[in-house]
Parts: sequence; structure tokens; C-alpha cells
Amino acid sequence: MRKILVYALMIFLSAMFIMPFYWTFMTAVKSIPELYQFPPAFWPEEFLWENFSKAWLKQPFDIYLKNSVTVVVISTFGQLFSCSLVAFGFARFDFKGRDAIFVLLLATMMIPWDVKMIPLYMEFNWLGWINTLKPLIVPSFFADAFFVFLLRQYIMTVPKEIDEAARMDGANNWQLYWRIHLPLMMPALILVGTFHFMNAWNDYLGPLIYLNDQSKYTLTLGLSMFKGLHEADITSIAAITVILVIPPLILFFFAQKYIMDGSVGSSVKG
Repeated sequence: MRKILVYALMIFLSAMFIMPFYWTFMTAVKSIPELYQFPPAFWPEEFLWENFSKAWLKQPFDIYLKNSVTVVVISTFGQLFSCSLVAFGFARFDFKGRDAIFVLLLATMMIPWDVKMIPLYMEFNWLGWINTLKPLIVPSFFADAFFVFLLRQYIMTVPKEIDEAARMDGANNWQLYWRIHLPLMMPALILVGTFHFMNAWNDYLGPLIYLNDQSKYTLTLGLSMFKGLHEADITSIAAITVILVIPPLILFFFAQKYIMDGSVGSSVKG
């Protein structure tokens, strides 16, 4: 009976998470009259698959897709490189004030985005980066505090004897990072890359603040163009939303092993 109750609860919670995606998908393939039908139709009479292509062609989503991919790919690379390098420094180098600097770095996580928004805009405006993709890409090359913390904890699980053996073979600090620790960090890097990909792919507020020209819009900002002052194109919004959800779902499917693993350092311990 206990197992039945546990599985029933899990099925119920799974349905609660799946239902919004199911309803969005059904809205995307419905006809206009079915959208406003009452009681609502949970299964359309005919699946209008052409709604996806029509919605895609209503806005220059090819350009939006190109901008989003550019931002996500370059910023993910920058985040992985900068965070792993900084984490390696905090984990393996013993320098004066290291712990105090690390605590100061972690303290930056308590600063909300609302506080940083205006100073960042003023800084990027002074640099002449407004209405470019640079404000969405360049900051990722300066490391994120949470990801640095995560990678540092992972590196600290690696025995220092590995470093000593590599130094005896003539390895310098860069070779230690590039050839020893970076391959060992691969599970943690996949986790960090997945988190950053989802954050960058779904980011709406950043592009909204920094981008003015429609040719620079990302997919999330282009999606908002379907919502006017007096009405919204619900079918197109649902169709593009379904398309936007597919890449994170695919990425999560392949990375779930590392996301769900509670002990990210198990591969080293093994």
C-alpha cells in the first residue's frame, strides 16, 4: 500500500509538470474557434501542424534563431572556460587573502539583478555596447560565482597526489589545468554548461534591456512580438513556445545523468 501511494503521488506530480506543456502543445495545433470554445477542448478535432510554419514566418525567426545560438554558444564557452580557470586557482593555489576573496566572490550571489541592472546598463552604454549582443556574451567570460563554487568543490575532491606526480613529470600550472583537471572536471562542466545554456536560452530581461533593433532580437524577445496592446496571437505564441522548449529538453535528456547525480565527484572517487 505504501508503494502504491508513493507511485500515485509521483504520477500526480508528474502530471502537474507535464500538463502545462501538453496544454501549450494542444493550443499550438488548434483552430481559432477551438481556442475560445467552452468548455475547453482537451483534444482538437484536427491537428493543424501548419500553425508552426505560419508562426515561424510571421516574424524573422531565422534571424532571432541565429542571434540566440550565437549568444548561447559563445557565452556557454566563456562561462565554462572562465569558471573552470578561476575554480582551479581557488582550489589549487595558496595565496594571501585567498579565502577572503573567495567569500567576497560568493557574497556577490546575494546581490539581486534589480540592483545591478541600472549600473550595468550605464556601463555598457558608456562602452557603446547597447543594441549589440556583447552585453549578453562578454560578462560570461568573467565567471559566475555559483559555478565557480561548484567547480571548486569538485576540484577539491581530486587528490593532490595527482598534481604532485604531474609536476614531477615536468608539468607546469597551465598543463595541470588543461591536461589534468579539465578532463576530470568534465561531468561538472556538463552540469554547468547545461545550467548556463538554459539560463541564456530562456533569458528575456537581458535582451529586452540591451537590444533595440529588431534584427538583434533573440528568440525569447521575438516571441513577445506576438503580443500586442489589445490582443495577442495565442496560437503563434504557443507554437513558438513549443519550438523554444525543444532544445532544452533535448539537452536535459542527455545531461540528466549529471544533473540528477547527487555526488558529482563520484567518478573521481571511483
